[in-house]
Amino acid sequence: MAPARAPGSPSGALCRQLLLTLAILTFACDACKTVTLHVPFKLDAEKLIGRVNLKECFKSATLIHSSDPDFQILEDGSVYTTHAILSSSEKRSFTILLSNTETQEEKEIPVLLEHQTEVLKKRHSQEKVLRRAKRRWAPIPCSVPENSLGPFPLFLQQIQSDTAQNYTIYYSISGPGVDKEPRNLFYVERDTGNLFCTRAIDRETYPSFELVAFATTPDGYTPEYPLTLVIRIEDENDNYPIFTETNYVFKVFENSKIGTTVGQVCATDKDEPDTLHTRLRYSIIEQFPASPTLFSMHPTTGVITTSSSQLDRELIDKYQLKIKVQDMDGQYFGLQTTAACIINIEDVNDNLPAFTSSSYVASVEENRIDVEILRVAVQDKDLINTANWRANYTILKGNEDGNFKIVTDSETNEGVLCVVKPLNYEEKQQVTLQIGVVNEAPYTGSSRSTMNTATITVNVLNQDEGPECDPRVQTVRIKENVSVGTKNIGYKAYDPETRSSSGIRYMKSNDPEGWVDVDENSGVITILKRLDREARSGVYNISIIASDKDGRTCNGVLGIILEDVNDNGPVIPQRTVIICKPVMSSAEIVASDPDEPIHGPPFDFSLEGASDSEVLRMWRLTKVNDISARLSYVNDLQFGKYTVPVRVTDRLGLSLVTPLDVILCDCVTPNDCTIRSGLSTGIGEVILGKWAILAILLGIALLFCVLFTLVCGATTGAAKKPKVFPDDLTQQNLIVSNTEAPGDDKVYSTNGFTTHAVGGSAQGICGTLGSRVKTGGQETIEMVKGGHQTMESCQETGHHHTLERYKEGGQHTLDSCRGGPIAADNCKYTYSEWCSYTQPRLGEKVRQCDQDNTHMQAQDYVLTYNYEGRGSAAGSVGCCSERQEEDGLEFLDHLGPKFRTLAETCMKR
Repeated sequence: MAPARAPGSPSGALCRQLLLTLAILTFACDACKTVTLHVPFKLDAEKLIGRVNLKECFKSATLIHSSDPDFQILEDGSVYTTHAILSSSEKRSFTILLSNTETQEEKEIPVLLEHQTEVLKKRHSQEKVLRRAKRRWAPIPCSVPENSLGPFPLFLQQIQSDTAQNYTIYYSISGPGVDKEPRNLFYVERDTGNLFCTRAIDRETYPSFELVAFATTPDGYTPEYPLTLVIRIEDENDNYPIFTETNYVFKVFENSKIGTTVGQVCATDKDEPDTLHTRLRYSIIEQFPASPTLFSMHPTTGVITTSSSQLDRELIDKYQLKIKVQDMDGQYFGLQTTAACIINIEDVNDNLPAFTSSSYVASVEENRIDVEILRVAVQDKDLINTANWRANYTILKGNEDGNFKIVTDSETNEGVLCVVKPLNYEEKQQVTLQIGVVNEAPYTGSSRSTMNTATITVNVLNQDEGPECDPRVQTVRIKENVSVGTKNIGYKAYDPETRSSSGIRYMKSNDPEGWVDVDENSGVITILKRLDREARSGVYNISIIASDKDGRTCNGVLGIILEDVNDNGPVIPQRTVIICKPVMSSAEIVASDPDEPIHGPPFDFSLEGASDSEVLRMWRLTKVNDISARLSYVNDLQFGKYTVPVRVTDRLGLSLVTPLDVILCDCVTPNDCTIRSGLSTGIGEVILGKWAILAILLGIALLFCVLFTLVCGATTGAAKKPKVFPDDLTQQNLIVSNTEAPGDDKVYSTNGFTTHAVGGSAQGICGTLGSRVKTGGQETIEMVKGGHQTMESCQETGHHHTLERYKEGGQHTLDSCRGGPIAADNCKYTYSEWCSYTQPRLGEKVRQCDQDNTHMQAQDYVLTYNYEGRGSAAGSVGCCSERQEEDGLEFLDHLGPKFRTLAETCMKR
């Protein structure tokens, strides 16, 4: 660094001059100070040359004016040329005049225009003076005007390092625009560091460039770090704003209010955002039809709205607008683009449909239905085939009887009047209708009337008609006890022309019971059978057909209302009454009468019989209410069935005797007595249902199948098995029992020989009756004397007797002596042989069973019982008893309730 100098020295003066120059070069100076702008020699028309800060000089300025007409000043301080300028001198100046019309205050800002070559010269001289006063290797803001016209190469700035005082420094740059696309756009002088631009640049393609500068010595030494240089491309208004669509199409309803939004247009500009170059203004250039003006456009948003409420689709249904967008905030020198906008007017229901005539005339024959008699047309200015145009017709007056209907023809929009209910000429010869018409859509116009009306006169034409059945349903009243052959008024039809019944013939088409006959000429009915109101409740209907001489007919119904007579006595529907004697002493009986209530209750109940009859001594009746009484027994009657005749008399004295079957039963509930009355009392019978009978039949069939299978199996086994006794026969016949008491004795018929229990003597005979004792799963067979065959008899007759094993574990059966011729020598096993074969084996098995696992004596394994004799005076009470006799069971009739089920079971057996 050089030593400091005195303030008054020439060097101090240079410093002051340099500082003044730097202050002038700034765009934002002190208020109302001179502003210097650097411009080239040639300036294009409407080109931005700089910006002046007007607010710092005069904040409340309302008028801005330039003293030089070649330049225009905008509100933001931008300075534009009004036309192309070619400057001959190096400097040019003008003044910006600022004034406030309210305060009459004025201020001026001097503007100095300086050429770029003069600036470069000053920079070189100043850099030589300030080379040691400031660090030079630092990024300096730099910009290049877009689409610059040169001259090229265009000097941008100089980069320089302080190390150049001590070394020879070579400068170089790299980055986009140098060695990357777009290549060779910038270069730097190696020795001086001057940075140049070689050609024009498009900002929309390259908004800025970021270069890297290097300072090196010839031998490659780098005394400085790489320096980043940012070159910004200054935007030029070179892009026209463009609408997003070439043709816009919007729609709006007619009669819309002022300010109704129609649509919005939008445009884009590729220039730099947030500048005047992209500040767009929208406007409507032209409207067709031109008059009246109906639309307006917001200048900044592009929203199109209605400016009048006189849109009428019926007059004009479409408008075309020519719209414009211009940048530079709409200034006259801004770039602009136009587009077309079509606005379709949508229809609303602002026009009422109107009849083409106010009155119409139509005619129709009487008795005609579903026939079209008239078509009416309307006019409507609204859009065709829409809800605003389609008509809805209605009948306002004159159709109180519902004879007419009017509908809309969807093709022609006409109203079609039809007859849906026949008209009667004799009743009405002319009908006047008032009809109205509206649209499907609600009316939105300004008219007070919302419906147009018209009058239709319908003339009814006379027609020769057949008989009329009017009323169709006619009724007569007849007492039900009327005698056969009685005549009564019948059905009447008449001629509508003469209102007479003469010449009309009658016949019945339906008589369910065949009770009456209809006279052909008069319609009078004759009773053919006894009428019964109780058989046909309600009204008895007969279908009648009435016809005239021409064969024209009408159908009617004759309803016969049968009047009730007291021809039915009261009866007791429940003929069987059950009284559970242990829990109840009476039963309630209820009477009914099929006649009407005036011939029915209250009833009188009485017992039928002589004063000294048993019925009066045994039974008593007590009236409960109008229709029921209580029947109770007087003395302690025996269980059984009794017949009690009861007479019931209605309010008019007609009576009827009903014999009641009264059952005194030993039961708790009547249902219990009903189920087992035939068993417990002995006076009833068990009535089996169809399912019970079916179950019995299936059981019998199953039993026969089992017996057949056993017989076939035994026969087959006897034919195939050799006549030898197996070694385990004794084990199969000996059953171990831990029961300490003998079981029930049951007698079974057998056809073989059996064995006694353990310890008894074995005796083989060909007997037919035996007894088997079952105790805890053990069964033994006890022989009963009196058998019909012996082993010897088997041998004599040539039959053989074998032993079969039926089931292991205690149940064994011995084959009976089977019939059939067999050789006599086949029966070689006699009783002695059987005993000698089985006794040792049975003894061994008993001894083994009497020992435990350690071969010690087991006291609780096999026990010996004493024989207590056979038979019992009372017999067995088991449910499986096979007793065939029924004697000695009378005591069961007097058992308590707990034994009743057991007694019934024994009785069934």
